[in-house]
Amino acid sequence: MFNLAKLPEVKSLSTALRTIQAEVGPTGVVIIKMDKTGHWVFGADQTEVEADSTWAVNPFSFVHGYIAWGDGEVLGEKMVSVSDPLPEMDDAPPQAKRGWETQVGMSMKCLTGEDKGLEARYTTTSAGGKRGVQTLAVAIAEAVDKDPSKPVPVVLLKKEHYQHKSYGRIFTPLFDIQSWVSMDGEEPEVEPVVEAPPARRRRGA
Repeated sequence: MFNLAKLPEVKSLSTALRTIQAEVGPTGVVIIKMDKTGHWVFGADQTEVEADSTWAVNPFSFVHGYIAWGDGEVLGEKMVSVSDPLPEMDDAPPQAKRGWETQVGMSMKCLTGEDKGLEARYTTTSAGGKRGVQTLAVAIAEAVDKDPSKPVPVVLLKKEHYQHKSYGRIFTPLFDIQSWVSMDGEEPEVEPVVEAPPARRRRGA
């Protein structure tokens, strides 16, 4: 499933994943995110993720660091593996509206549905997004402690929400773990879909 070259021992995952900060790609990998309406989308066309598709999260791909945003563009980004300390920071680019913001992320691969085989990178600076990533990282660490032979969580990309007094309903990501598989691609059995899925929508940026 994932390239095993130059990866650390699975036994070291538990310690590294627990260090991910609570406040805090290769070619061909798309960017995946949750939009403001609570829909998971990916790529330049903002293609909506199929609701029942499953995704394998690479447990060695968790990163943390900093990003500086300008007017809709990334002015600087410094990310390292969670097994390493947060990078040292210099002054943020002058055009960065919020200076350096803490960011966490990881990579995943679609296992089922129309997008099977698609690799995606998820990063976030929002409090809800970082909480979702940290919760997933801790779950992986606990699973590795129990059974290091299957460190890869297979998840459904879901959402939660809360009511903000100024901004209304705020959606946050939920990585709903369905099963655990090995790094060599052992996949769980998937029940066939009885009903045809609804037509997929292209969502605006």
